[in-house]
Amino acid sequence: MAAPTIDALLTDLAEGGATGALRVGKEGTLFLDRGRVSYAECAVTPGVEDLLAASGRIAAGGIRGARQTAGPGGGGDLLVRRGVLSRGELQFCVLGATLDAAFFLLRPSSARPRFKDGEAHWLGSHWFFTVSGLFRECARRRARLERAWPSPALDALPVVPVRRPPGARVVLTSLQWELLVAADAQATPADLARRLGRPMYGVLLAVRELAAAGLLASPDEPADGESPDPPAGSAAPATPAGASGASGASETVALARRTPGATKAQRDRAGQANQADRPAGSTRQGAGPGALPSVTGDASDVELLIRLRDALEALR
Repeated sequence: MAAPTIDALLTDLAEGGATGALRVGKEGTLFLDRGRVSYAECAVTPGVEDLLAASGRIAAGGIRGARQTAGPGGGGDLLVRRGVLSRGELQFCVLGATLDAAFFLLRPSSARPRFKDGEAHWLGSHWFFTVSGLFRECARRRARLERAWPSPALDALPVVPVRRPPGARVVLTSLQWELLVAADAQATPADLARRLGRPMYGVLLAVRELAAAGLLASPDEPADGESPDPPAGSAAPATPAGASGASGASETVALARRTPGATKAQRDRAGQANQADRPAGSTRQGAGPGALPSVTGDASDVELLIRLRDALEALR
């Protein structure tokens, strides 16, 4: 008889209102509190500890000391009492770290999940996720990665920026800039996520967007050569930096999308079609890491937005 999948086991635990830790081999752990996921940690994603240490809020030794002093489940409250971070900041860190870890844990795995009743994470419970909502969010994130760049080829390879950008100017998000600056042709996205104290999913998304813009060398492409042109239907139109009729005006290249194996002829046809369909003076807004996720009228979405607002206000 085949072992139950992690999705099926997690669903059963949620329906039973279980409290404890669901370990997925060496890949990570999902913590439940009365049937809801309260935290998740994964071997390939930074946890709250890594995020705090990278931000300079507390040293690694201070985190170890807090774990020993607080005991099981009391670490988060202790950090708040010591002024390391506010309650809202703690909730926000738990939110990000859990969504990040769950994305990589809730996928097919050869590891056999095992549940330990009553076990809690050292931080305690500070944010709750329904299992069904977590599944939906993971599916949404997978779809967004596919839209950004449909190939996972660069997900586990060293990040290697091209030496010659595909335009006079490129528009980057702050995270994309950090990745290009920190990339040393040896560090993988996972290495960079931990080094920068950034969520692994956000780093992966930024890497794929950089690849789609032609700013990263692909496995079959040298870093010192010109990047291949985007294929048909994937290029984002360039945005002029100045007036269209100005002499010597620079061209701002939005993060254009491309697919491996594109040809120049395909790009040319796509560019002509995009320019023909584009209204005069309009600009295209890409779905970068700073873009807001789609929100439905679900009560859970409304509640999430309210709690996010409270957490963001506490960060001021």
